This record gives sequence, C-alpha cells and structure tokens, in this order.
Amino acid sequence: MLKEGDFFGEGCLAGQHLRVASAIALTECSVMKLEKAVVVKLLHEEPSFSEFFLAHVLSRNIKIEEDLVDQLFNSSEKRLARVLLLLANFGQEVVPHTAIPKISQETLAGIVGTTRSRVNFFMNRFRKLGYIDYNGGLKIHSSLLNVVLHD
Repeated sequence: MLKEGDFFGEGCLAGQHLRVASAIALTECSVMKLEKAVVVKLLHEEPSFSEFFLAHVLSRNIKIEEDLVDQLFNSSEKRLARVLLLLANFGQEVVPHTAIPKISQETLAGIVGTTRSRVNFFMNRFRKLGYIDYNGGLKIHSSLLNVVLHD
C-alpha cells in the first residue's frame, strides 16, 4: 500500500528485468513515470534527492520485512486487521482517519493472502464485535488493534 509521494518499480534501477509486483489505485491519483537515466543522474548529482530516495528504499525494505513476518506468523484474521489499520493510518505519524477508501473484499483477500469468503467471514465478525462499521462506507475503530495485539 503506497502513499502520496512513494516510488514503485525502483527494482529496475538495480537491473531487475521482470516486474515482481503490480499497483492498483484504490482512489483517484496521478502517477508520474521517471526514466531510469534521469533517476540515476539525480542519484549521482543531487545529494538531497539521494538521501530522500535512500530513505524511501530503506523504509520499503522495513515494510517488506514486516509483511513477511506477518505472512509467516500471523493468522489471516490478524493480517486482515493489520491491513485495515494500515489503510486507516493507525500507528503512523499522520492522524488516523476512521473512514477508509472503498475497497472490495476481493482486493483485501489479495492483500491478505486469503480467500474472499474468509475476508467476508472476518469482516462480519469484526462488525459484530464493534471493531468496524460498514454501511455505505468502511469505518475502522481503534479497538481493532485488540485483534492484532491479542495472542
């Protein structure tokens, strides 16, 4: 899940020939294509851009490690709760927002690594427990953290 100002596809800078991921916009957005030669030149000639880009690559690496640990050690229920909390910006520097962009259960299933029917089951369970509301829009309550933090 990317935010405004994030890069994607930077693997080509290291010679990666095959795409290993794809991106789907959940909300209206603008995407800018940067040519490899331009980015390489900026990395060599602009220290501020190099620092900014390095910070991005390091934070992306941390995120990938967190996602891997999540996939290996957590149940699909906990992974779904984590994804919903991330979509609502809980635990990030920006103020969390309880209403999240419209996202299908099929898309959530792909992110979580489970089936749409399991996502549906957990979403209904979260709603019954008061962790989320969805009636025309999805609202996340901070109490959903209990699912992630509960062993």
